[in-house]
Amino acid sequence: MAVVEIDEGDSPLILGFPHTGTEVPADIAARLNDVGQQLADTDWHIHELYNGLVPGVTRVRATFHRYVIDANRDPSGTSLYPGQNTTGLIPETDFDNQPLWRDGQGPTAVDIADRLARFHAPYHAALAAQIARVKARHGVAILYDCHSIRSRIPFLFDGKLPDFNIGTDSGRTCDARLEAAAVAVTSQAPGYSTVLNGRFKGGWTTRHYGTPDRQVHAIQMELTQSSYLATETAPFAYDSTKAAKLRPILADLLQRLVHLAPRLPR
Repeated sequence: MAVVEIDEGDSPLILGFPHTGTEVPADIAARLNDVGQQLADTDWHIHELYNGLVPGVTRVRATFHRYVIDANRDPSGTSLYPGQNTTGLIPETDFDNQPLWRDGQGPTAVDIADRLARFHAPYHAALAAQIARVKARHGVAILYDCHSIRSRIPFLFDGKLPDFNIGTDSGRTCDARLEAAAVAVTSQAPGYSTVLNGRFKGGWTTRHYGTPDRQVHAIQMELTQSSYLATETAPFAYDSTKAAKLRPILADLLQRLVHLAPRLPR
């Protein structure tokens, strides 16, 4: 199985997709219990939602599921949100705190080392290579990490999540003008809600690569699945009508990021 899919573009913008993959090798799938085999915590159809929104973007997509190993977690296993409920590098529970693995079949230290080498590292090697290529061409690279999640998950957060959850690690991972553009577009979108650096401040990808002083800028966008899926339960069907309303907003946002690229410090 190909661990990563890469589509090279000629713009300064890179779209990352660490959580849309649904491939699970047979030996790992056999260890998942009934809950785990549902793959419920997928960022369903996100790569389809963003497809073709702006020309020339580079896309880097992990094909493996986050239950194999989470490409948006620190490879050291350090928590992104100390003191808060979250899931780990190889999750042992789902977002509802339900066990994922058959009794005695959970991930071991050997599994972690193996899957870091087979899946996590190749994905990030590909992403890093594309960032370097784009930066060499434009003098700057903008990484926009694409995510989605159910709008209500009591184990992870209270109440209902805003539709647009923008993460920049409290402004550390990108130029302030990029952050402001993301907030401006989403906060002015009628019928949607927005938060900046709320429950989700950006995962390991955003925090690791977002180094504005080195001309690499990163933003994470966590969308509620209710904004583009028919339901947030199985079969997690893509809703073309909802998506048709959401896609122009996302296109406007991405285009603004592209237009800002030449103004960023070199």
